[in-house]
Amino acid sequence: MSKNMKLYITVGLVVLIWSTAYTLMYYSVYSGGFPAEWIPAARTTLPALAITLYVYLSGHKLPKLSDKRWLWYGLMGFLGMTAPFYLLAKGNAHGVESGISSILTNGVTPLLTIILAHFFVASERLSFRKSIGFIIGFIGVVFLYLPENLSLKLVENWQAQNYILLVALSFAVAAIVAKRAPETEASVGAAIMLITAALTAFAIALPTGLPGGHFSNGILLALFVLSVFSTGLSDILYLKVIQLSGPSMIGKINYLVPVFAVLFGMMFLGEAFSWRSVAAMMIIITGLLVARNDENE
Repeated sequence: MSKNMKLYITVGLVVLIWSTAYTLMYYSVYSGGFPAEWIPAARTTLPALAITLYVYLSGHKLPKLSDKRWLWYGLMGFLGMTAPFYLLAKGNAHGVESGISSILTNGVTPLLTIILAHFFVASERLSFRKSIGFIIGFIGVVFLYLPENLSLKLVENWQAQNYILLVALSFAVAAIVAKRAPETEASVGAAIMLITAALTAFAIALPTGLPGGHFSNGILLALFVLSVFSTGLSDILYLKVIQLSGPSMIGKINYLVPVFAVLFGMMFLGEAFSWRSVAAMMIIITGLLVARNDENE
């Protein structure tokens, strides 16, 4: 199989896994009633055990707790997994649909990263083009807070959508931390992230008590897929894409994920088609393209 074919297949799998994660989250929390507080634990426990076992089987070992990598990669685990998984679930529990969630997360995260990088990454200062791109993208975000007829009032669940904005902020801060973190072997870094994510996830979940009630096989299957594929396998495929084509391909994938998340939400969850959402998505993508063209010059 050629390198290009491997890349296309891997990219297709990443888009499929990342986009369906929004569908499965909404299905599990809003439709299935699974408590939002337990979503991070459900998503991180199995991958944490698996990657830790892999680290030792591959001849590596985890550093001592006094090693500064625990702070850096632990922070990445909390900001890149525990916090956003919980906040996304809270937004879904309050009725924010999967399509809107994907547009806000994948659109706002890179916009916020541009701003944060200006202050915390010396080589990524804010330029005129990046500023224009951010403003364009922000206009797209505003569209998602307006009703379908675009009248000057907020949508009913605008406060719930703020949970998703916090998801984007958490991912953006995690990206900045990743740029400043000390280098380490990939599997060791991933293990620290997942172990920390799982531990902090249980710190959120346990005070609420064990999930009550009976959950259908469909909900349990959705949670299993979110854990093994959306949290575990997706990280491996993510690194594979970078190996095959470089980091720029990830940016292109982020343009595709909301499109398919919206489609899957319509197909499997009965979410209504919205011209407002489409317009917002296109405006945000335009803003990101303007900002990222500056990076390519």
